[in-house]
Amino acid sequence: MNCAAHAAGSGATIDLHNTVTGEPLKLDEALANGHDTPAVKQFLSTGHNPYNEVKSCFPSGKSLFLTACSGCHGEYAEGKLGPNLGDNYWTYPINTTDEGLFATIFGGANGMMGPHNEDLTLDEILQVMAWVRHLYSGPVQDAPWFTEEQKKNYAPYKLETDAVVAKADGLCAPSNESARHEPAK
Repeated sequence: MNCAAHAAGSGATIDLHNTVTGEPLKLDEALANGHDTPAVKQFLSTGHNPYNEVKSCFPSGKSLFLTACSGCHGEYAEGKLGPNLGDNYWTYPINTTDEGLFATIFGGANGMMGPHNEDLTLDEILQVMAWVRHLYSGPVQDAPWFTEEQKKNYAPYKLETDAVVAKADGLCAPSNESARHEPAK
């Protein structure tokens, strides 16, 4: 099987393809760490991001989003040079799925949307995705990434009511910038 996830030796069962070209994603081209977290393993076997709506993931997801994405998509994904990510219009409809959004972030898309496979780990991509999903303000029926339980508890994101969330409690792997970007000794 020519699945990029299989090629990376992850034992994954999902096929991940570039949003624009359709070519298999090469997960082995990602940063070395962040491949073996429980969340990445679960995502690669189910196609569902286990960090979606996990509040302890929001601080790291937000921080990563502000660093890697806000320059084009805005501080709250409201859209600037890049499109709004908080409404129910998706430039690439495949991004309504976690697999699709992952592929777009990892491999890039048209226009100025470059790939983030060299500046975010696989686990960090999942954390960014969780933050983007949290910012969603469209109708719940247009959000297939939510579980049935999450749909029952859904409230559209409103900046004016955003509460400060607790620091990550261990569910999300903490981002270790210095270890990730230091040259090997």
